Amino acid sequence: MSMKSVTRRFVLEGLASAPAIGGAVSIVMQPTPATAEEIRGTSQMTAQFVTTADGTEIFYKDWGPKNAQPILFHHGWPLSADDWDAQMMFFLAKGYRVLAHDRRGHGRSTQTFDGNEMDTYADDVKALVEALDLQNVIHVGHSTGGGEVARYLGRHGTARASKAVLLGAVPPLMVKTAANPGGLPLEVFDGFRETFLANRSQFFHDIPAGPFYGFNRPGAVVSQGIVDNWWRQGMMGGAKAHYDCIKAFSQTDFTEDLKKIDIPVLVMHGDDDQIVPIGASALESIKLLPKGTLKVYEGLPHGLATTHPDIVNPDLLEFFVQPA
Repeated sequence: MSMKSVTRRFVLEGLASAPAIGGAVSIVMQPTPATAEEIRGTSQMTAQFVTTADGTEIFYKDWGPKNAQPILFHHGWPLSADDWDAQMMFFLAKGYRVLAHDRRGHGRSTQTFDGNEMDTYADDVKALVEALDLQNVIHVGHSTGGGEVARYLGRHGTARASKAVLLGAVPPLMVKTAANPGGLPLEVFDGFRETFLANRSQFFHDIPAGPFYGFNRPGAVVSQGIVDNWWRQGMMGGAKAHYDCIKAFSQTDFTEDLKKIDIPVLVMHGDDDQIVPIGASALESIKLLPKGTLKVYEGLPHGLATTHPDIVNPDLLEFFVQPA
């Protein structure tokens, strides 16, 4: 299968649109805006590693006052913590403690041979949260990162969490099955793997230049900087981990995880998401979450946090500051 055919398939496999359902909910602490000195100060901004039980080093950024409300950002495939720059800088300036990590095999973390599946991703998050003794955490996950958030909370509980956000996220299940007829056929993900193996670097140009940010839509203004940054992040990671992660994000069933999450969850999704079609994702997740709120963005793409931070960030903030 050619790279063009895979990109075209993303478009043709389509997306289900849905009317926007308003609302938000959530948090506990009203942060104090950070001063310029706090944002610049070396004591406020750190980048380090946590070593997991199997010896994997997980890279993380930890910016802002250590006594502030923590927000932990979980990136999508095949990216890194850098994908959250627009959100981390925004919430840092609002007085939050902002953290983001590179998933194992991605970015600056160890290029792992194994453990590239959701249970281990969730265990890595647990190791990070406990190593930093984070409490009352707001977890924000995009795409695969949303699956990581769901599996972490479902597998390890919500005692250290206060709220969560699933943004363009893969739950409850991406692949089409008898029980999930609205999912994408397995052949779509087989095509992913085939094209990935044929030329990962070119594939990592084609995805952001096409469906990921909606740059393939008529009249779209392509940002070469955004495309190049996606490619840069992707090529930092390990090929084996990225290959394995395709199965992790497409074939992991998060149904039971979502049912267990007993904290407020904001589900945010663009109705023109060509990567994770809304019909089998957000519109199903909201049915399973005990305290879920759905917000649909008309015409916005999968990578909406990058293309439209002016819309996404204020909505996140509104959710964060509302009482649980």
